[in-house]
Amino acid sequence: MGITTSFIAGAFTILCWAALMAWLEDVPLSRLSRIGHRMRGVSTPRVLVTVLSLSAVGLVGLVVHENYTDKAIIPTQGDRPTVGFGSTFHEDGTPVKMGDTTTPVRALIKAQTHISKDEKVFRDSLPDVALSQGEYDLYVRWMYQFGQTAWMRSPMRRDLRVGNYLGACNGLLDYRKITSNKRKSPAWTVRSSDANGRPTRWEFDCSTPGNKICRGVWTRAQELHKQCVELQQ
Repeated sequence: MGITTSFIAGAFTILCWAALMAWLEDVPLSRLSRIGHRMRGVSTPRVLVTVLSLSAVGLVGLVVHENYTDKAIIPTQGDRPTVGFGSTFHEDGTPVKMGDTTTPVRALIKAQTHISKDEKVFRDSLPDVALSQGEYDLYVRWMYQFGQTAWMRSPMRRDLRVGNYLGACNGLLDYRKITSNKRKSPAWTVRSSDANGRPTRWEFDCSTPGNKICRGVWTRAQELHKQCVELQQ
């Protein structure tokens, strides 16, 4: 679909945001999140996803929660390296690797390229499904974080296709685990085994109270769920 008017507006907003980076470092992310949430909370009618695109508010919310890093990092154990606003790939399609660097402007271009591809897959995956702008922004943001393959297999997509909007919200809470090919501690459980019953992959539930491994994964899932439920009211 290309760069839409709403995305250009969002891009302008983020460029201003990058220019004021020093100021933003002193502003709690929770405050910015509340601002974006209040704006998303405005009731809007549902329309077919084919006529929607990520809004300026949605773009701001996405990059605020992804934060910005000028050097590639691994955000959570087992994740791919990311750079900029959580991008796992560069504009030319090559994967981000440790040691890669970027600038705020280049990071926004990477994010736009990534989001454009995600949006096409997202719209194609929900034929004849109607969403509000807030719902659209939220699920595109989720896809940006977890990837297209995860979205296609997700309970959210399945529920949205049959009109179960609240069920789709509840599906967001399913994504609270991380995996590894090694058992890190007794708290990790078997995720998959080979033909002989030997474990090949382990998983850890990030909703485990008090854990210091991936508490943020569960916190984010809860935040998205809360926002999604409020959009149903």
